[in-house]
Amino acid sequence: MTPLKDVSILITGGTGSFGRKFCETLLREHAPKRLIVFSRDELKQHDMKTDGFDTPSMRYFIGDVRDAKRLRRAMEGVDYVVHAAALKHVPACEYNPLEAVQTNIGGAGNIIEAALDAGVKKVIALSTDKAVNPVNLYGATKLVAEKIFTQGNAYSGGSATRFACVRYGNVVGSRGSVIPLFLKQRASGTLTLTDERMTRFWITLDQGVRFVLDCLEKMEGGEVFVPKIPSMKLTDLAQAIAPECKRKTVGIRPGEKLHEVLLSEDEARHAVEHKDSYVIYPETVTWTDKPRPPSNVPADFRYASDTNTEWLTLEQLRQMV
Repeated sequence: MTPLKDVSILITGGTGSFGRKFCETLLREHAPKRLIVFSRDELKQHDMKTDGFDTPSMRYFIGDVRDAKRLRRAMEGVDYVVHAAALKHVPACEYNPLEAVQTNIGGAGNIIEAALDAGVKKVIALSTDKAVNPVNLYGATKLVAEKIFTQGNAYSGGSATRFACVRYGNVVGSRGSVIPLFLKQRASGTLTLTDERMTRFWITLDQGVRFVLDCLEKMEGGEVFVPKIPSMKLTDLAQAIAPECKRKTVGIRPGEKLHEVLLSEDEARHAVEHKDSYVIYPETVTWTDKPRPPSNVPADFRYASDTNTEWLTLEQLRQMV
């Protein structure tokens, strides 16, 4: 594990579900020199402080990733950056496309520029399965963000700053996820399902945080890291949460898929499979002479939620909920 005891780490979107878990894990297990939360919402920052995230190493910066000058100020003296800030709710991004572009794409560019100017050592950005063959604006903006971070290494010149991404699926219990919705609907006796055929990749907040920390150690620049995680059926999740409830199918929302993909057939040609993950390497590298490992992924391989070999059982889903 990358030594984190005497380093300064900044996390954008630090008051979100992932950010809080990330801060909790670092404070408990690594004791960094400085842990900087960079986010827009002063109330959420206040809530974090009153919830115990108020150690001497914690810093709170009010700011927006759209504000390049504020990012540069926040990154002074920072060693590592975890970029978790995004507009991520699919319907909201569909309705507010320019806002999604400015935050998810423009913000990614600002992170690159600020990190280079500040001499940050490593930057790792959170992406999503929706960036693969995107059918909604959120996925499209995250695909562009992945490309920006991958090629950000080419902008580093003689700098040692390196950029990479992690890409994973739906996070159990995160804000806006289906679990809080089902729990709320349980009292009414009816759960609303978009489509009973739907499947999703599933990962816990703790797994996501530990995967990011692991990738922060391994990254050399330009990679997209994909964890091997289980799939779940939407109907199984409904059964696990409220087996006594009726189910009403309401139809797929705009920009929604039946199944998600974490690794496409085209990406598989330049990906390497490991025991617990896949690593997608860039097809063109200009920032290093170090050779990339050859792909060991079968031709036309596709890592999708409906063809996954690992599935969560009802009991496992109940334990997660």
